[in-house]
Amino acid sequence: MIRNFLNSFKNNGLFFKMFIVMVVSIVTVSVLITFTMIRMSERLFIDTFSIGNSKVMDQVTTDFEAFGYSLVSVANQVQQSSYVENYLTDQQTDPLALAKATHRIKQQMDRYVTMIDQEGVNIVLLGENGRLYSTNYVNWPVSAKELSKDRITLNTYKEPNRLLYQYDPKTIGREDAIVVSKALIEKSTDLIYGYIYIAIQEQDFKQLYARYTGNGNHVMLLNQTGMVVSSSEESITGQKISELLQEVKGMENHNSNYKQVEVLGESRLLFAKYLPAFDMYLINLIDRESVQSNLLDTKMIVMISAIIVILALFIVFLISRGLTKSLSRLVKQISNMSKKNFDSYVTETGSYETRQLANAFNDMLDELHAYVRKLMDTQKKQRNAELEALQQQINPHFLYNTLASVKFMVQNGDKEKSAQTINALISLLQNTIGNISETNTVELELNNIKNYVYINQIRYGEAIKVHYFVSPECLQFELPKLILQPFIENAFFHGFNRKKEGYIQLLILQKDHQLICEINDNGDGMEDTPLNQKSRRQLFSGIGIRNVEERIQLLYGEQYGVDVSSQLGEGTRVTIRLPIIKSKESTNL
Repeated sequence: MIRNFLNSFKNNGLFFKMFIVMVVSIVTVSVLITFTMIRMSERLFIDTFSIGNSKVMDQVTTDFEAFGYSLVSVANQVQQSSYVENYLTDQQTDPLALAKATHRIKQQMDRYVTMIDQEGVNIVLLGENGRLYSTNYVNWPVSAKELSKDRITLNTYKEPNRLLYQYDPKTIGREDAIVVSKALIEKSTDLIYGYIYIAIQEQDFKQLYARYTGNGNHVMLLNQTGMVVSSSEESITGQKISELLQEVKGMENHNSNYKQVEVLGESRLLFAKYLPAFDMYLINLIDRESVQSNLLDTKMIVMISAIIVILALFIVFLISRGLTKSLSRLVKQISNMSKKNFDSYVTETGSYETRQLANAFNDMLDELHAYVRKLMDTQKKQRNAELEALQQQINPHFLYNTLASVKFMVQNGDKEKSAQTINALISLLQNTIGNISETNTVELELNNIKNYVYINQIRYGEAIKVHYFVSPECLQFELPKLILQPFIENAFFHGFNRKKEGYIQLLILQKDHQLICEINDNGDGMEDTPLNQKSRRQLFSGIGIRNVEERIQLLYGEQYGVDVSSQLGEGTRVTIRLPIIKSKESTNL
């Protein structure tokens, strides 16, 4: 019996080996997959959940930015109003004149209240002459004497040029509120003649994010001292949670968009985003247990895996038994082929399956020859398409926010500035989308950048100055289209997250038979990261340094490219080296 078994094993060695290997492999893989799935299901589900939740955070951030923009618009218009300045500085006590002045102020303040699309808003003016005006005393009842000594006013006095967001806790006769304050400064003397306070009851303020909250899902605003300024969880509003602030700041050094933390005695998922306009953190805390309750059923996973293993073993037995003989011959033919010798075809003999496999193998060789040729052509076309897509790229959020800014300016009656902004946008679109040329002159690219900078300064103010130093002889030189604008955009939106003011310099000159373009800023800077490593944050609005480098070298050669140097806290310098290419028009002249 043993001899018969040994002979059978020898004659059907391929079958036994294949079947044993497949049995061990299937069982091992199934066990490992089942174990890994159970162990990793929580992490996978949370990662998937975090993607959707990040989009919710982006939407909440957009709502806050729109709300913040309306507050900035109101504060700026109040600052520019001569009626407000006269009302807060005039010492006249004549009842009739005072009544007329109060009536004018009421008309203006009522109009400003409508600009803030939020319930429960109260705009309060306090002058150095002791006068106080309130649009809705019920929402935030304060007196001039009380307000002049309040910490909100003292903090505003210390930082007169900033729009401060402060928490006013609940007191007798007054609900807790969010107060946005700014000093009113006389332009010629730089003296403070009054203050504007935009107060919103915390219950009304939380409506900005209330629809995104639910059972076990809480949203809050945390200031730089660790105080909860606003929260969907009322019990912690006004509390100081230092450990939460430390966790949030610790996330800035990690790529993950969420973190598992122990806060307020519970295990929670922490999502956080910094809001520069508010100088606060938008935080989303989700109870971990509520997420885990949606995980897969472990028993069901084990049962399905067991059924799959049994079916797989049965099918493997049938198939391997029928294919072993003819398959052995086919394997011998294939194994005798020389490496990389794709012109050797196998003989199509044996069982139906083996003949089909041999036929498929021979067809594969034919298709491989055709595929290699096609792949070479496709790679060239794909690379050209990628470059064209990069050249024609324009951020849809930029268009949306620009049009939203124009809408606000039109609503506020600033027709001249809105017209200038539209003209700048039209010019920018004509030269980025309408112009199909692969290159631009330095002069045309410079105009595009100026239009882009003008639009951003209309939207965000002129705290970030942009200076241009362009050598006149370089104006008619050619350079790849949209090669400078992403670096300017990166400096605007990533270079000044901590610093609120600074400058960006654009220098274009001819040096050593090369066109040198430098973009310098004195912003936050970053740790020096080599080009062959992935940076912690995405640079240049989705266009990595490597893509820009490859685009330049593809067009002009490896001796040209991009150099980036940066120092944390000092700023960043981007140097682009290009060949000297004069435009055809200047050459004809």
